[in-house]
Amino acid sequence: MSEIEKKVEALSVKDKKPKKASKKSGDDAAKRPLELDPKPDFIEHRIRIFERIKARQDAELAAKERLPIKVTLKDGTVKEATSWETTPFDIAKEIGKSFCERQVISKVNGELWDLERPFEADSKLEFFDFDSPEGKQVFWHSSAHILGEGCENHYGAHLCFGPPTEDGFFYDMAIDEGDYKVSQNDFSDIETLCSRAIKEKQPFERLVMTKDELLEMFSYNKYKVALIKSKIPDGTSSTVYRCGPLIDLCRGPHVPHTGRVKAFKVLKNSSSYFLGDSNNDSLQRVYGVSFPDKALMKEHLKFLEEAAARDHRKIGREQDLFFFHEMSPGSCFWLPHGARIYNGLCELLRTQYRKRGYEEVITPNMYNSKLWETSGHWANYKENMFTFEVEKDTFGLKPMNCPGHCLMFKSRERSYRELPWRVADFGVIHRNEFSGALSGLTRVRRFQQDDAHIFCTQDQIEDEISGVFDFLQHIYGIFGFEFKMELSTRPEKYVGDIETWNNAEAKLESALNKWGGKWELNPGDGAFYGPKIDIMISDALKRWHQCATIQLDFQLPNRFELEFRGKDDSAEVQRPVMIHRAILGSIERMTAILTEHFAGKWPFWLSPRQILVVPVGVRYFDYAQEVQKLLQTEGFYADVDLSGNTLQKKVRTGQLQKYNFIFIVGEQEQNEKAVNIRNRDIQELQSKNDMVKLNDVLPKLHALRDEKRNDNAL
Repeated sequence: MSEIEKKVEALSVKDKKPKKASKKSGDDAAKRPLELDPKPDFIEHRIRIFERIKARQDAELAAKERLPIKVTLKDGTVKEATSWETTPFDIAKEIGKSFCERQVISKVNGELWDLERPFEADSKLEFFDFDSPEGKQVFWHSSAHILGEGCENHYGAHLCFGPPTEDGFFYDMAIDEGDYKVSQNDFSDIETLCSRAIKEKQPFERLVMTKDELLEMFSYNKYKVALIKSKIPDGTSSTVYRCGPLIDLCRGPHVPHTGRVKAFKVLKNSSSYFLGDSNNDSLQRVYGVSFPDKALMKEHLKFLEEAAARDHRKIGREQDLFFFHEMSPGSCFWLPHGARIYNGLCELLRTQYRKRGYEEVITPNMYNSKLWETSGHWANYKENMFTFEVEKDTFGLKPMNCPGHCLMFKSRERSYRELPWRVADFGVIHRNEFSGALSGLTRVRRFQQDDAHIFCTQDQIEDEISGVFDFLQHIYGIFGFEFKMELSTRPEKYVGDIETWNNAEAKLESALNKWGGKWELNPGDGAFYGPKIDIMISDALKRWHQCATIQLDFQLPNRFELEFRGKDDSAEVQRPVMIHRAILGSIERMTAILTEHFAGKWPFWLSPRQILVVPVGVRYFDYAQEVQKLLQTEGFYADVDLSGNTLQKKVRTGQLQKYNFIFIVGEQEQNEKAVNIRNRDIQELQSKNDMVKLNDVLPKLHALRDEKRNDNAL
């Protein structure tokens, strides 16, 4: 152990348990000054080390031999350049001033590269602006550093981890040794300091440092020390980036300077645990978003306002669909109306299963660990499982259904005549997610999937996958989702041999090409047991969600030694191929997506509140209940409002609860066995309309439900 490591050994991230007592926050603590004065000693400590090492490395760079090199652009254009001198930024300026100003980052020989970092040899060069995924991630990563600078200057915070996300960035930090809790009252001060850093156009400077140098630089920060010691092998190096007074452990790359950010906003805050582990210190997390254009910020804030109005957690409370309780974190309590939606989704799948040759099965919730050892999950997934001892054996709650289905396949001798065998399971699944990662219905510990596995022969693979594609199009068409597909290939951590993987990937690629739709390659993101096709759906706010999956698996049939007899019963047994398939994915997560997609205005066939019967007075209560019972007998969800409220208030309550239809009944309706209908989604039908006989309404309601239309028109 080096001398520096010995000095910081006592800085364990488990020195303190998460604070259980209430913390001081911006809401109840004395107003903090905008900026600490004097600044924390660690800022000057870092700068001294940075400047010392940078001076040495600048001298080494100046001494490098400059040689003529060629830089090839994406369109094939070749630019003359000089090694260790010409930068991508120089090339961008040659192309044009406006082009150069739009670029966020470059890629040199396939590696993301700072625009002002010199080329080292002949190179292939690409540029990325903010509209590209690469550009957004780098832009928001750089913005996270600006946020970190603001929080260091305001709080004297010890920064931990500050990554970009899909829609912005955040920074985790400890403030006042964990005793201070960020509040919304702090946001304006943080933004003021970040705006100052942006106006100063602070350059992002990259520096390579050894592990010992990093430990010396960040010796004041036990979180950085823990990351350095665990992530950087002895005898190797990593990088830091500096902007203004902030110097942070970071692989980069970054925008040229902070002035590239034209709009910056702190959005929210929360608590988190270091490394997501509840045994570690509790930290403060501050979220932000930024853009290279103020108009983009205005557009984004409008989008966030709409997304907040559609938030499934908010709508779930308003419509009494579900709730969560600390007695079972990450496990949803489905209330009666929520259960109607849940069961409606399951029945949608079951109806299709009967038409498409799937057989539904029920499997156990817990298995002996020996099963998971056979499947490979024990070695690759154990940390995500709930495990416990039963009569001196170790058991685990199932995190997926596939091993149980393998046992079913192997429970008796199988023949080629039974293949393909399509087996579906709505079994309960448990996964041990970190408590800090739990989020409404989108990230839970207990859930159900529309899970299915297809056991088939090699020559049936493409037809079966094509059948799943057709299934996808049918279900997503009902919801009005657009979707796209991604082929995810072999990850670094995998089981099986390369040849089997290559064969599996080729089969999936062939099926995708045969399907004819657009698809993208996602290298290295396959499951550990096989390649997969992930299906992304786009909701009403044009957000993309990954729900469905198709995974081709040659490994589990081998590990479980699954066999079937071929066409010649005397021939040697053969090994089936296993296709993992989900359309909705998690029923919980799909419910969240649909809640936000429809903004709580459920289509009639899925609605938990289809019809509200409202009598205009006490004299018509009996007829209103008669109508309700008739509708219930016909299989509809119908309620009746017999409260003492006024007619106007009853109707308004029904509208707020988003009933698809409100049936008003009075003297004329009672005499004619009819109703007066208010339609939720058609504005001109919100007031009194022509009376309609019940016998005429019922067939139209059945058609709207059975056709699964989203227009709510009778």
